[in-house]
Amino acid sequence: MEKIHLTIDGQRVEAARDQTVLEAAQAAGINIPTLCYCPNTKPTGACRVCLVEVEGMRNLVTSCTLPVAEGMVVKTSTPRVREARRGIVELLLSDHPAECLTCSRSGSCELQNVAQDLAVREIPYSGAMGDRPFDDNNPSIVREMSKCIFCRRCIDVCSQVQEVSALGAIGRGFETQIGPAFGDELGQVACALCGQCVLVCPTGALSEKDSTREVWKALADPEKFVVVQVAPAIRTTIGEEFGLEPGTPLVGELVEGLRRLGFDKVFDTDFAADLTIIEEGTELLQRLETGGTLPLITSCSPGWVKYCEHFFPELIPNLSTCKSPQEMFGAVMKNWYAKKHNLDPEKIFVVSIMPCTAKKFEIARPELATTGAPDVDAVLTTRELAKMFKEAGIQLPKLPKSEFDQPLGESTGAAVIFGTTGGVMEAALRTVYEKVTGETLKEIEFTQVRGLDGIREAEVDLAGKKVRLAVAHGLGNARKLLERIVKGEGDYTFVEIMACPGGCIGGGGGPRPTDQERRKKRAEALYQLDRDLPLRKSHENPAIQALYKDLGEPGGELAHKLLHTHYQSRACGCNCQE
Repeated sequence: MEKIHLTIDGQRVEAARDQTVLEAAQAAGINIPTLCYCPNTKPTGACRVCLVEVEGMRNLVTSCTLPVAEGMVVKTSTPRVREARRGIVELLLSDHPAECLTCSRSGSCELQNVAQDLAVREIPYSGAMGDRPFDDNNPSIVREMSKCIFCRRCIDVCSQVQEVSALGAIGRGFETQIGPAFGDELGQVACALCGQCVLVCPTGALSEKDSTREVWKALADPEKFVVVQVAPAIRTTIGEEFGLEPGTPLVGELVEGLRRLGFDKVFDTDFAADLTIIEEGTELLQRLETGGTLPLITSCSPGWVKYCEHFFPELIPNLSTCKSPQEMFGAVMKNWYAKKHNLDPEKIFVVSIMPCTAKKFEIARPELATTGAPDVDAVLTTRELAKMFKEAGIQLPKLPKSEFDQPLGESTGAAVIFGTTGGVMEAALRTVYEKVTGETLKEIEFTQVRGLDGIREAEVDLAGKKVRLAVAHGLGNARKLLERIVKGEGDYTFVEIMACPGGCIGGGGGPRPTDQERRKKRAEALYQLDRDLPLRKSHENPAIQALYKDLGEPGGELAHKLLHTHYQSRACGCNCQE
Protein backbone atom coordinates (compact mmCIF):
# COMPACT_ATOMS: atom_id res chain seq x y z
CA MET A 1 0.00 0.00 0.00
CA GLU A 2 1.19 3.49 -0.90
CA LYS A 3 2.70 5.40 2.03
CA ILE A 4 2.57 9.13 2.64
CA HIS A 5 4.35 11.29 5.21
CA LEU A 6 3.01 13.90 7.59
CA THR A 7 4.13 15.68 10.73
CA ILE A 8 2.25 15.26 14.00
CA ASP A 9 3.43 17.31 16.99
CA GLY A 10 6.81 17.78 15.34
CA GLN A 11 7.23 14.06 14.71
CA ARG A 12 7.60 12.77 11.13
CA VAL A 13 4.99 10.03 10.70
CA GLU A 14 4.52 7.48 7.90
CA ALA A 15 0.96 6.39 7.21
CA ALA A 16 -1.10 4.49 4.66
CA ARG A 17 -2.98 6.77 2.26
CA ASP A 18 -6.37 5.41 3.41
CA GLN A 19 -5.73 6.16 7.09
CA THR A 20 -7.14 9.01 9.12
CA VAL A 21 -5.07 11.40 11.20
CA LEU A 22 -6.33 9.68 14.35
CA GLU A 23 -5.21 6.27 13.10
CA ALA A 24 -1.82 7.62 12.03
CA ALA A 25 -1.32 9.26 15.43
CA GLN A 26 -2.30 6.11 17.30
CA ALA A 27 0.14 4.04 15.23
CA ALA A 28 2.89 6.54 16.08
CA GLY A 29 2.15 6.34 19.81
CA ILE A 30 0.55 9.79 19.98
CA ASN A 31 -2.62 9.82 22.06
CA ILE A 32 -5.62 11.80 20.85
CA PRO A 33 -8.64 11.47 23.16
CA THR A 34 -11.88 10.28 21.64
CA LEU A 35 -15.27 9.07 22.79
CA CYS A 36 -17.09 8.16 19.58
CA TYR A 37 -14.34 6.41 17.63
CA CYS A 38 -15.03 2.70 17.18
CA PRO A 39 -12.72 0.46 15.09
CA ASN A 40 -14.27 -1.34 12.12
CA THR A 41 -17.06 1.24 11.76
CA LYS A 42 -17.27 4.40 9.66
CA PRO A 43 -16.12 7.37 11.80
CA THR A 44 -18.70 10.08 12.41
CA GLY A 45 -16.90 12.73 14.46
CA ALA A 46 -19.98 12.81 16.69
CA CYS A 47 -18.23 13.56 19.99
CA ARG A 48 -15.67 16.06 18.56
CA VAL A 49 -13.28 15.30 21.42
CA CYS A 50 -10.57 14.30 18.95
CA LEU A 51 -10.25 17.84 17.52
CA VAL A 52 -6.81 18.81 16.21
CA GLU A 53 -5.23 21.86 14.60
CA VAL A 54 -3.99 21.46 11.02
CA GLU A 55 -1.66 23.95 9.34
CA GLY A 56 -3.52 25.78 6.60
CA MET A 57 -6.98 25.04 7.98
CA ARG A 58 -8.91 27.81 9.69
CA ASN A 59 -11.05 25.65 11.96
CA LEU A 60 -10.23 22.78 14.26
CA VAL A 61 -11.10 19.41 12.67
CA THR A 62 -12.01 15.97 13.95
CA SER A 63 -9.00 13.72 13.51
CA CYS A 64 -11.13 10.56 13.27
CA THR A 65 -12.71 11.75 10.00
CA LEU A 66 -9.74 13.64 8.49
CA PRO A 67 -7.79 11.65 5.86
CA VAL A 68 -4.01 11.97 5.99
CA ALA A 69 -2.32 13.92 3.21
CA GLU A 70 1.27 14.25 2.05
CA GLY A 71 3.08 16.97 3.93
CA MET A 72 0.21 17.62 6.36
CA VAL A 73 1.26 19.29 9.62
CA VAL A 74 -0.92 18.42 12.62
CA LYS A 75 -0.86 19.74 16.18
CA THR A 76 -2.78 17.73 18.76
CA SER A 77 -2.20 19.66 21.98
CA THR A 78 -2.16 23.40 21.41
CA PRO A 79 -3.91 25.68 23.96
CA ARG A 80 -6.72 26.18 21.44
CA VAL A 81 -7.19 22.41 21.01
CA ARG A 82 -7.10 21.68 24.73
CA GLU A 83 -9.60 24.44 25.52
CA ALA A 84 -12.00 23.22 22.83
CA ARG A 85 -11.83 19.64 24.04
CA ARG A 86 -12.32 20.70 27.64
CA GLY A 87 -15.38 22.76 26.70
CA ILE A 88 -16.92 19.80 24.85
CA VAL A 89 -16.45 17.47 27.80
CA GLU A 90 -17.81 20.08 30.22
CA LEU A 91 -20.96 20.31 28.10
CA LEU A 92 -21.31 16.52 28.10
CA LEU A 93 -20.94 16.43 31.87
CA SER A 94 -23.55 19.17 32.33
CA ASP A 95 -26.18 16.74 31.04
CA HIS A 96 -24.78 13.64 32.74
CA PRO A 97 -25.88 12.19 36.09
CA ALA A 98 -23.29 12.49 38.85
CA GLU A 99 -23.60 8.86 39.94
CA CYS A 100 -20.02 7.78 39.33
CA LEU A 101 -19.55 5.94 42.64
CA THR A 102 -22.50 3.62 42.01
CA CYS A 103 -22.36 3.38 38.22
CA SER A 104 -21.66 0.00 36.58
CA ARG A 105 -18.71 1.63 34.79
CA SER A 106 -17.17 3.17 37.91
CA GLY A 107 -13.42 3.06 37.46
CA SER A 108 -13.63 2.11 33.77
CA CYS A 109 -15.77 4.92 32.33
CA GLU A 110 -14.20 6.46 29.23
CA LEU A 111 -15.99 9.78 29.80
CA GLN A 112 -14.55 9.95 33.31
CA ASN A 113 -11.07 9.08 32.02
CA VAL A 114 -11.17 11.73 29.28
CA ALA A 115 -12.41 14.34 31.78
CA GLN A 116 -9.50 13.53 34.06
CA ASP A 117 -6.98 13.62 31.21
CA LEU A 118 -8.27 17.06 30.16
CA ALA A 119 -8.10 18.34 33.74
CA VAL A 120 -11.83 19.06 33.99
CA ARG A 121 -12.31 20.11 37.61
CA GLU A 122 -15.73 21.76 37.51
CA ILE A 123 -18.86 21.91 35.39
CA PRO A 124 -19.45 25.57 34.55
CA TYR A 125 -22.76 24.95 32.79
CA SER A 126 -26.18 24.28 34.28
CA GLY A 127 -29.58 23.82 32.78
CA ALA A 128 -32.21 21.26 31.95
CA MET A 129 -31.32 17.56 32.06
CA GLY A 130 -32.60 15.30 29.34
CA ASP A 131 -35.53 13.01 30.19
CA ARG A 132 -34.39 9.69 28.84
CA PRO A 133 -35.68 6.14 29.31
CA PHE A 134 -34.56 3.39 31.65
CA ASP A 135 -35.13 0.00 30.03
CA ASP A 136 -34.47 -3.30 31.77
CA ASN A 137 -37.44 -5.28 30.43
CA ASN A 138 -35.37 -7.98 28.78
CA PRO A 139 -33.18 -10.69 30.31
CA SER A 140 -29.83 -9.49 28.94
CA ILE A 141 -29.24 -5.74 28.56
CA VAL A 142 -30.05 -2.67 30.65
CA ARG A 143 -30.40 0.72 28.93
CA GLU A 144 -29.88 3.64 31.32
CA MET A 145 -30.05 6.38 28.75
CA SER A 146 -29.58 9.29 31.14
CA LYS A 147 -25.90 8.27 30.92
CA CYS A 148 -25.85 8.31 27.10
CA ILE A 149 -23.44 10.85 25.54
CA PHE A 150 -24.71 10.33 21.96
CA CYS A 151 -21.41 8.97 20.72
CA ARG A 152 -23.35 6.61 18.38
CA ARG A 153 -20.96 3.72 18.92
CA CYS A 154 -23.87 1.40 19.75
CA ILE A 155 -25.69 2.45 16.58
CA ASP A 156 -22.60 1.97 14.44
CA VAL A 157 -21.69 -1.49 15.74
CA CYS A 158 -25.32 -2.65 15.56
CA SER A 159 -25.91 -1.38 12.01
CA GLN A 160 -22.46 -1.63 10.38
CA VAL A 161 -20.86 -4.66 12.07
CA GLN A 162 -23.85 -6.76 13.13
CA GLU A 163 -26.30 -5.37 10.51
CA VAL A 164 -29.21 -5.76 12.91
CA SER A 165 -30.08 -2.05 13.22
CA ALA A 166 -32.02 -2.44 16.45
CA LEU A 167 -30.76 0.98 17.61
CA GLY A 168 -30.94 4.40 16.03
CA ALA A 169 -31.21 8.12 16.72
CA ILE A 170 -34.74 9.39 17.37
CA GLY A 171 -35.77 13.05 17.49
CA ARG A 172 -33.75 16.21 17.03
CA GLY A 173 -31.64 18.56 19.09
CA PHE A 174 -31.96 18.38 22.85
CA GLU A 175 -34.82 15.87 22.47
CA THR A 176 -32.67 13.31 20.63
CA GLN A 177 -32.83 9.77 21.99
CA ILE A 178 -30.74 6.70 21.16
CA GLY A 179 -32.75 3.49 21.09
CA PRO A 180 -35.13 1.29 19.11
CA ALA A 181 -37.54 2.93 16.67
CA PHE A 182 -40.74 4.53 17.98
CA GLY A 183 -39.39 4.58 21.53
CA ASP A 184 -39.87 0.81 21.92
CA GLU A 185 -37.97 -1.16 24.54
CA LEU A 186 -35.18 -3.48 23.45
CA GLY A 187 -37.26 -6.53 24.34
CA GLN A 188 -39.95 -5.42 21.88
CA VAL A 189 -37.82 -5.38 18.74
CA ALA A 190 -35.75 -7.70 16.58
CA CYS A 191 -32.56 -7.66 18.64
CA ALA A 192 -30.12 -10.58 18.97
CA LEU A 193 -29.12 -9.41 22.48
CA CYS A 194 -25.53 -10.13 21.46
CA GLY A 195 -24.24 -7.30 23.65
CA GLN A 196 -21.83 -5.80 21.13
CA CYS A 197 -23.48 -2.45 21.89
CA VAL A 198 -22.65 -2.97 25.57
CA LEU A 199 -19.07 -3.85 24.68
CA VAL A 200 -18.45 -0.54 22.89
CA CYS A 201 -20.49 1.82 25.09
CA PRO A 202 -18.03 4.27 26.71
CA THR A 203 -20.24 4.98 29.74
CA GLY A 204 -22.80 3.11 31.85
CA ALA A 205 -25.63 3.78 29.41
CA LEU A 206 -25.59 0.13 28.29
CA SER A 207 -24.71 -2.76 30.57
CA GLU A 208 -25.47 -6.41 31.06
CA LYS A 209 -28.32 -7.24 33.42
CA ASP A 210 -26.64 -7.91 36.73
CA SER A 211 -27.04 -11.43 38.18
CA THR A 212 -24.41 -11.21 40.92
CA ARG A 213 -26.89 -10.60 43.75
CA GLU A 214 -28.91 -13.64 42.71
CA VAL A 215 -25.77 -15.79 42.72
CA TRP A 216 -24.56 -14.41 46.08
CA LYS A 217 -27.98 -15.23 47.54
CA ALA A 218 -27.82 -18.82 46.24
CA LEU A 219 -24.29 -19.28 47.58
CA ALA A 220 -25.48 -18.17 51.03
CA ASP A 221 -28.46 -20.57 51.06
CA PRO A 222 -27.57 -23.81 52.91
CA GLU A 223 -30.48 -25.57 51.19
CA LYS A 224 -29.01 -24.97 47.73
CA PHE A 225 -26.46 -27.20 45.99
CA VAL A 226 -24.75 -24.53 43.91
CA VAL A 227 -22.64 -25.62 40.94
CA VAL A 228 -20.87 -23.58 38.32
CA GLN A 229 -19.78 -24.25 34.73
CA VAL A 230 -17.08 -22.26 32.96
CA ALA A 231 -17.18 -21.54 29.22
CA PRO A 232 -13.93 -22.11 27.26
CA ALA A 233 -13.39 -18.44 26.34
CA ILE A 234 -13.36 -17.34 29.98
CA ARG A 235 -9.98 -18.97 30.68
CA THR A 236 -8.18 -16.71 28.20
CA THR A 237 -10.10 -13.47 28.89
CA ILE A 238 -10.70 -13.22 32.64
CA GLY A 239 -7.07 -12.25 33.25
CA GLU A 240 -7.61 -8.95 31.43
CA GLU A 241 -9.96 -7.89 34.22
CA PHE A 242 -6.96 -8.15 36.55
CA GLY A 243 -4.50 -6.28 34.37
CA LEU A 244 -2.95 -9.26 32.58
CA GLU A 245 -2.09 -9.32 28.89
CA PRO A 246 -4.85 -10.49 26.51
CA GLY A 247 -4.68 -14.23 25.99
CA THR A 248 -3.07 -14.99 29.34
CA PRO A 249 -4.59 -18.36 30.32
CA LEU A 250 -5.95 -18.76 33.85
CA VAL A 251 -7.44 -22.22 34.26
CA GLY A 252 -6.42 -23.72 37.60
CA GLU A 253 -6.48 -20.28 39.20
CA LEU A 254 -10.04 -19.77 37.94
CA VAL A 255 -11.18 -23.09 39.41
CA GLU A 256 -9.60 -22.23 42.76
CA GLY A 257 -11.20 -18.79 42.74
CA LEU A 258 -14.65 -20.23 42.13
CA ARG A 259 -14.20 -22.65 45.01
CA ARG A 260 -13.26 -19.76 47.29
CA LEU A 261 -16.45 -17.98 46.27
CA GLY A 262 -18.32 -20.92 47.79
CA PHE A 263 -19.51 -23.08 44.89
CA ASP A 264 -20.18 -26.69 45.89
CA LYS A 265 -18.86 -28.03 42.58
CA VAL A 266 -16.81 -26.40 39.85
CA PHE A 267 -17.40 -27.98 36.46
CA ASP A 268 -16.33 -27.22 32.90
CA THR A 269 -18.62 -26.27 30.02
CA ASP A 270 -15.97 -27.96 27.88
CA PHE A 271 -17.43 -31.30 29.02
CA ALA A 272 -20.73 -30.26 27.47
CA ALA A 273 -18.93 -28.96 24.38
CA ASP A 274 -17.55 -32.45 23.84
CA LEU A 275 -21.08 -33.78 24.32
CA THR A 276 -22.39 -31.26 21.79
CA ILE A 277 -19.90 -32.48 19.19
CA ILE A 278 -21.01 -36.09 19.62
CA GLU A 279 -24.68 -35.16 19.19
CA GLU A 280 -24.12 -32.61 16.41
CA GLY A 281 -21.75 -34.91 14.54
CA THR A 282 -24.33 -37.69 14.77
CA GLU A 283 -27.03 -35.32 13.52
CA LEU A 284 -24.87 -34.32 10.53
CA LEU A 285 -24.23 -37.93 9.58
CA GLN A 286 -27.92 -38.78 9.94
CA ARG A 287 -28.91 -35.91 7.66
CA LEU A 288 -26.33 -37.00 5.10
CA GLU A 289 -27.61 -40.59 5.21
CA THR A 290 -31.33 -39.79 5.13
CA GLY A 291 -31.36 -36.79 2.83
CA GLY A 292 -32.19 -34.39 5.65
CA THR A 293 -32.12 -30.62 5.38
CA LEU A 294 -28.69 -29.27 4.48
CA PRO A 295 -26.59 -27.39 5.18
CA LEU A 296 -26.67 -28.19 8.87
CA ILE A 297 -26.02 -24.93 10.73
CA THR A 298 -24.62 -24.85 14.27
CA SER A 299 -26.83 -23.74 17.17
CA CYS A 300 -24.26 -23.06 19.92
CA SER A 301 -24.55 -19.26 19.74
CA PRO A 302 -27.87 -18.04 21.23
CA GLY A 303 -27.43 -14.59 19.67
CA TRP A 304 -27.14 -16.21 16.24
CA VAL A 305 -30.14 -18.47 16.89
CA LYS A 306 -32.30 -15.51 17.93
CA TYR A 307 -31.11 -13.58 14.88
CA CYS A 308 -32.08 -16.50 12.65
CA GLU A 309 -35.55 -16.64 14.21
CA HIS A 310 -36.04 -12.92 13.51
CA PHE A 311 -34.45 -12.45 10.09
CA PHE A 312 -34.10 -15.88 8.44
CA PRO A 313 -36.98 -18.02 9.79
CA GLU A 314 -36.96 -20.00 6.53
CA LEU A 315 -33.59 -21.43 7.64
CA ILE A 316 -34.82 -22.72 11.02
CA PRO A 317 -35.05 -26.29 9.58
CA ASN A 318 -31.32 -25.99 8.85
CA LEU A 319 -30.47 -25.24 12.48
CA SER A 320 -29.01 -28.11 14.45
CA THR A 321 -31.53 -29.34 17.01
CA CYS A 322 -28.69 -29.68 19.51
CA LYS A 323 -28.86 -27.45 22.54
CA SER A 324 -25.89 -25.23 23.25
CA PRO A 325 -23.18 -26.63 25.56
CA GLN A 326 -24.51 -24.40 28.35
CA GLU A 327 -27.96 -25.94 28.11
CA MET A 328 -26.70 -29.48 27.61
CA PHE A 329 -24.73 -29.10 30.83
CA GLY A 330 -27.81 -27.88 32.69
CA ALA A 331 -29.91 -30.78 31.40
CA VAL A 332 -27.27 -33.36 32.35
CA MET A 333 -26.78 -31.74 35.76
CA LYS A 334 -30.44 -31.63 36.76
CA ASN A 335 -31.29 -35.06 35.37
CA TRP A 336 -28.44 -37.56 35.03
CA TYR A 337 -26.12 -36.10 37.69
CA ALA A 338 -28.98 -35.47 40.13
CA LYS A 339 -30.08 -39.10 39.91
CA LYS A 340 -26.52 -40.40 40.23
CA HIS A 341 -25.96 -38.42 43.42
CA ASN A 342 -29.49 -38.53 44.89
CA LEU A 343 -29.95 -34.78 44.60
CA ASP A 344 -33.28 -32.95 44.36
CA PRO A 345 -33.19 -31.02 41.05
CA GLU A 346 -35.21 -28.24 42.66
CA LYS A 347 -32.38 -27.66 45.14
CA ILE A 348 -29.66 -27.61 42.47
CA PHE A 349 -28.70 -24.07 41.43
CA VAL A 350 -26.70 -24.01 38.19
CA VAL A 351 -24.57 -20.97 37.41
CA SER A 352 -22.88 -20.41 34.04
CA ILE A 353 -19.83 -18.21 33.49
CA MET A 354 -20.22 -17.01 29.92
CA PRO A 355 -18.70 -14.35 27.65
CA CYS A 356 -22.15 -13.68 26.25
CA THR A 357 -25.11 -11.48 27.20
CA ALA A 358 -27.44 -13.52 24.96
CA LYS A 359 -26.85 -16.51 27.26
CA LYS A 360 -28.97 -14.67 29.85
CA PHE A 361 -31.82 -14.74 27.35
CA GLU A 362 -31.18 -18.36 26.42
CA ILE A 363 -31.68 -19.79 29.92
CA ALA A 364 -35.22 -18.38 30.02
CA ARG A 365 -36.34 -20.10 26.81
CA PRO A 366 -39.14 -22.50 27.86
CA GLU A 367 -38.32 -25.04 25.15
CA LEU A 368 -34.94 -25.67 26.78
CA ALA A 369 -36.27 -26.71 30.20
CA THR A 370 -36.33 -30.42 31.02
CA THR A 371 -37.52 -30.34 34.64
CA GLY A 372 -40.34 -27.78 34.42
CA ALA A 373 -37.92 -25.06 35.48
CA PRO A 374 -34.84 -23.61 33.75
CA ASP A 375 -31.94 -26.08 33.59
CA VAL A 376 -29.54 -23.16 34.12
CA ASP A 377 -30.54 -20.73 36.86
CA ALA A 378 -28.17 -17.79 36.37
CA VAL A 379 -25.58 -16.53 33.90
CA LEU A 380 -22.63 -14.35 34.88
CA THR A 381 -20.61 -12.57 32.22
CA THR A 382 -16.83 -12.41 32.41
CA ARG A 383 -17.14 -8.87 33.78
CA GLU A 384 -19.67 -9.88 36.44
CA LEU A 385 -17.48 -12.74 37.65
CA ALA A 386 -14.49 -10.37 37.93
CA LYS A 387 -16.62 -8.05 40.07
CA MET A 388 -17.53 -10.93 42.38
CA PHE A 389 -13.89 -11.92 42.76
CA LYS A 390 -12.95 -8.34 43.61
CA GLU A 391 -15.87 -7.99 46.02
CA ALA A 392 -14.65 -11.13 47.81
CA GLY A 393 -11.05 -9.83 47.88
CA ILE A 394 -9.82 -12.60 45.58
CA GLN A 395 -6.82 -11.66 43.44
CA LEU A 396 -7.25 -14.31 40.77
CA PRO A 397 -3.75 -14.32 39.19
CA LYS A 398 -2.13 -14.94 42.59
CA LEU A 399 -4.15 -18.07 43.44
CA PRO A 400 -2.80 -21.63 43.40
CA LYS A 401 -4.09 -23.94 40.69
CA SER A 402 -6.94 -26.39 41.28
CA GLU A 403 -8.60 -29.03 39.11
CA PHE A 404 -12.20 -29.14 37.88
CA ASP A 405 -14.51 -31.55 39.68
CA GLN A 406 -15.39 -34.81 37.97
CA PRO A 407 -16.98 -36.22 35.92
CA LEU A 408 -18.41 -33.02 34.41
CA GLY A 409 -14.99 -31.40 34.44
CA GLU A 410 -13.36 -33.83 32.01
CA SER A 411 -12.81 -32.44 28.52
CA THR A 412 -10.64 -32.48 25.41
CA GLY A 413 -8.80 -29.94 23.32
CA ALA A 414 -11.62 -30.02 20.79
CA ALA A 415 -13.91 -28.49 23.39
CA VAL A 416 -11.45 -25.74 24.32
CA ILE A 417 -11.42 -24.28 20.82
CA PHE A 418 -15.20 -23.80 20.93
CA GLY A 419 -14.32 -20.37 22.30
CA THR A 420 -13.12 -19.00 18.97
CA THR A 421 -14.65 -18.73 15.54
CA GLY A 422 -14.17 -21.93 13.54
CA GLY A 423 -13.64 -23.95 16.72
CA VAL A 424 -16.97 -25.77 16.64
CA MET A 425 -16.42 -26.67 13.00
CA GLU A 426 -12.90 -27.98 13.65
CA ALA A 427 -13.96 -29.94 16.72
CA ALA A 428 -16.79 -31.56 14.75
CA LEU A 429 -14.49 -32.47 11.87
CA ARG A 430 -12.04 -34.25 14.19
CA THR A 431 -14.82 -36.57 15.33
CA VAL A 432 -16.88 -36.89 12.14
CA TYR A 433 -13.81 -37.72 10.05
CA GLU A 434 -12.87 -40.66 12.26
CA LYS A 435 -16.48 -41.86 12.53
CA VAL A 436 -16.94 -41.83 8.76
CA THR A 437 -13.56 -43.16 7.65
CA GLY A 438 -12.74 -45.45 10.58
CA GLU A 439 -9.23 -44.07 10.35
CA THR A 440 -7.17 -42.15 12.88
CA LEU A 441 -6.59 -38.55 11.93
CA LYS A 442 -2.95 -37.92 11.11
CA GLU A 443 -3.31 -34.14 10.84
CA ILE A 444 -5.63 -33.24 13.69
CA GLU A 445 -5.71 -29.48 13.07
CA PHE A 446 -8.06 -28.20 10.37
CA THR A 447 -6.36 -24.86 9.92
CA GLN A 448 -8.43 -24.02 6.83
CA VAL A 449 -11.38 -23.08 9.07
CA ARG A 450 -9.27 -20.94 11.42
CA GLY A 451 -8.68 -17.21 11.29
CA LEU A 452 -10.57 -13.95 11.70
CA ASP A 453 -11.67 -13.42 8.10
CA GLY A 454 -15.39 -12.66 8.21
CA ILE A 455 -16.37 -15.65 6.05
CA ARG A 456 -14.20 -18.68 5.42
CA GLU A 457 -14.88 -21.63 3.12
CA ALA A 458 -13.23 -25.02 2.94
CA GLU A 459 -13.65 -28.45 1.40
CA VAL A 460 -12.93 -31.69 3.22
CA ASP A 461 -12.71 -35.23 1.81
CA LEU A 462 -14.78 -37.68 3.89
CA ALA A 463 -14.25 -41.20 2.59
CA GLY A 464 -14.24 -40.00 -1.01
CA LYS A 465 -17.10 -37.55 -0.61
CA LYS A 466 -16.30 -33.83 -0.91
CA VAL A 467 -17.95 -31.88 1.86
CA ARG A 468 -18.17 -28.08 1.54
CA LEU A 469 -17.92 -26.06 4.75
CA ALA A 470 -18.40 -22.42 5.68
CA VAL A 471 -17.66 -20.39 8.81
CA ALA A 472 -18.92 -16.89 9.61
CA HIS A 473 -18.56 -14.73 12.70
CA GLY A 474 -20.32 -11.45 13.42
CA LEU A 475 -23.94 -11.15 12.32
CA GLY A 476 -23.10 -8.85 9.41
CA ASN A 477 -20.92 -11.57 7.92
CA ALA A 478 -23.56 -14.16 8.81
CA ARG A 479 -26.15 -12.19 6.84
CA LYS A 480 -23.99 -12.26 3.71
CA LEU A 481 -23.45 -16.02 4.01
CA LEU A 482 -27.10 -16.75 4.75
CA GLU A 483 -28.26 -14.75 1.75
CA ARG A 484 -26.08 -17.00 -0.42
CA ILE A 485 -27.63 -20.08 1.17
CA VAL A 486 -31.18 -18.78 0.66
CA LYS A 487 -30.35 -18.18 -3.02
CA GLY A 488 -29.13 -21.76 -3.32
CA GLU A 489 -25.49 -20.77 -3.74
CA GLY A 490 -22.50 -22.45 -2.17
CA ASP A 491 -23.81 -26.01 -1.90
CA TYR A 492 -22.61 -26.21 1.70
CA THR A 493 -22.96 -29.29 3.89
CA PHE A 494 -22.03 -27.83 7.28
CA VAL A 495 -21.97 -24.21 8.42
CA GLU A 496 -20.77 -22.62 11.65
CA ILE A 497 -22.07 -19.20 12.69
CA MET A 498 -21.13 -17.19 15.76
CA ALA A 499 -22.96 -13.97 16.59
CA CYS A 500 -19.97 -12.05 17.90
CA PRO A 501 -16.86 -10.99 15.96
CA GLY A 502 -14.18 -13.57 16.72
CA GLY A 503 -16.71 -15.90 18.33
CA CYS A 504 -16.97 -16.18 22.11
CA ILE A 505 -13.57 -14.52 22.63
CA GLY A 506 -15.26 -11.35 21.36
CA GLY A 507 -18.48 -11.84 23.30
CA GLY A 508 -20.59 -8.94 24.51
CA GLY A 509 -19.95 -9.90 28.13
CA GLY A 510 -16.17 -9.99 27.77
CA PRO A 511 -13.44 -7.58 28.82
CA ARG A 512 -13.30 -4.04 27.48
CA PRO A 513 -11.80 -2.95 25.17
CA THR A 514 -12.01 -5.65 22.54
CA ASP A 515 -10.33 -5.32 19.18
CA GLN A 516 -8.92 -7.55 16.47
CA GLU A 517 -5.45 -7.80 18.03
CA ARG A 518 -6.89 -8.83 21.39
CA ARG A 519 -9.12 -11.41 19.71
CA LYS A 520 -6.09 -12.90 17.93
CA LYS A 521 -4.20 -13.28 21.21
CA ARG A 522 -7.18 -14.84 22.98
CA ALA A 523 -7.73 -17.30 20.11
CA GLU A 524 -4.08 -18.34 19.96
CA ALA A 525 -4.14 -19.01 23.70
CA LEU A 526 -7.10 -21.37 23.21
CA TYR A 527 -5.31 -23.19 20.39
CA GLN A 528 -2.26 -23.57 22.65
CA LEU A 529 -4.42 -25.03 25.44
CA ASP A 530 -5.77 -27.48 22.87
CA ARG A 531 -2.25 -28.51 21.84
CA ASP A 532 -1.24 -29.00 25.49
CA LEU A 533 -4.05 -31.46 26.33
CA PRO A 534 -3.52 -35.24 26.07
CA LEU A 535 -6.95 -35.80 24.45
CA ARG A 536 -7.94 -33.61 21.50
CA LYS A 537 -11.03 -35.31 20.06
CA SER A 538 -14.44 -35.15 21.70
CA HIS A 539 -15.24 -38.85 21.23
CA GLU A 540 -12.09 -39.73 23.20
CA ASN A 541 -13.44 -38.13 26.39
CA PRO A 542 -13.86 -41.03 28.87
CA ALA A 543 -16.50 -39.11 30.86
CA ILE A 544 -18.59 -38.72 27.71
CA GLN A 545 -18.22 -42.41 26.94
CA ALA A 546 -19.40 -43.23 30.48
CA LEU A 547 -22.39 -40.90 30.13
CA TYR A 548 -23.62 -42.69 27.02
CA LYS A 549 -23.71 -45.96 28.90
CA ASP A 550 -26.75 -44.44 30.63
CA LEU A 551 -28.07 -42.28 27.79
CA GLY A 552 -27.85 -44.97 25.15
CA GLU A 553 -26.77 -44.22 21.58
CA PRO A 554 -25.91 -40.68 20.47
CA GLY A 555 -28.98 -39.20 18.87
CA GLY A 556 -31.16 -41.82 20.59
CA GLU A 557 -34.48 -41.30 22.37
CA LEU A 558 -33.10 -40.27 25.76
CA ALA A 559 -30.34 -38.15 24.23
CA HIS A 560 -32.96 -36.32 22.17
CA LYS A 561 -35.13 -35.74 25.20
CA LEU A 562 -32.31 -34.15 27.21
CA LEU A 563 -29.97 -32.67 24.63
CA HIS A 564 -32.07 -31.50 21.70
CA THR A 565 -34.69 -28.81 21.21
CA HIS A 566 -36.62 -26.84 18.59
CA TYR A 567 -36.89 -23.20 17.51
CA GLN A 568 -39.71 -20.99 16.24
CA SER A 569 -40.08 -17.98 14.03
CA ARG A 570 -39.96 -14.50 15.54
CA ALA A 571 -40.61 -12.92 12.17
CA CYS A 572 -43.15 -10.55 13.74
CA GLY A 573 -40.12 -8.61 14.98
CA CYS A 574 -40.58 -8.82 18.74
CA ASN A 575 -39.43 -11.49 21.16
CA CYS A 576 -42.60 -13.52 21.23
CA GLN A 577 -42.77 -16.77 19.31
CA GLU A 578 -45.29 -16.65 16.50
